[in-house]
Amino acid sequence: MNSSFFLIIIIGVAGLIVQGRLQSVFRKYSRVSFPGGYTGRDVAERMLRDHGIYDVKVVSTRGHLTDHYNPATRTVNLSESVYSSTSMAAAAVAAHECGHAVQHAQGYAPLRMRSALVPIIQFSSNISTWIIILGLLLINSFPAIFWVGIAMIAASALFSVITLPVEYDASARALAWLEGTGVVSPEDMKGARVPLRWAARTYLVAALSAIATLLYYLDFVRNND
Repeated sequence: MNSSFFLIIIIGVAGLIVQGRLQSVFRKYSRVSFPGGYTGRDVAERMLRDHGIYDVKVVSTRGHLTDHYNPATRTVNLSESVYSSTSMAAAAVAAHECGHAVQHAQGYAPLRMRSALVPIIQFSSNISTWIIILGLLLINSFPAIFWVGIAMIAASALFSVITLPVEYDASARALAWLEGTGVVSPEDMKGARVPLRWAARTYLVAALSAIATLLYYLDFVRNND
C-alpha cells in the first residue's frame, strides 16, 4: 500500500468527523431563533430582492441539508428543515444558497467554470469506477482504458477544487448581507458563521479526498511501470 492510500483513509475519517460536527452545529443553532421570526424562505426572498434578483424562485425540496441553487431552473431549493424554520441556522443556509444566485446574476467566473463541468462530471461519475476496474484488468494489453479512468477522476478533482471558491464566496456574500441588514446582532451572527464554516469544511474535505484518489492511481501507474 502506498502513502496515497493511507492519505485517503485519513481524509475519509476526517470527512466523517466534519459531517458529524456539521450535523451537531446545525442542530444547536436550529434552536436559536432568527430575529423578527423570518423563515428560511423569507430570508432567501428578501436577500434576492435586495440584490435586484426577481427571476429566481424559492422552493421547498425534500430531505435534510439538501439545499442548493439550480442555475438551470433558476431556483433556490431549500430543504424542509430550512424552508419553514425560523432559526439562525436556517437563515444562514438560505442566505448561502442565495449567494449562489447572486454569483450567477453577476457572472462569477468560478461558478461559470463549475457549471460548465457539471455535464462532464455527471457522465464520468456514473462510469469512472467501472472504467478504472476494466483498465486494471486490461492494464497490460490496453493501458489506454486505465488512463481514460484517471482522466475522469482528474476531472472530478478539478470540479471539487473549483467548488471551493464558489462555496466560500457564497458564504461570504451571505454573511455580509446578514450583517448589512441590521437585523442580526453581532452576538447572533455566530449562529450564522459557525454552521457555514463547518459546511465549507465538508467541501474542503471532498476536494482533498478527490486529489488523494487521483494521486493514488497515479502512484499505482508509477509503481507498475
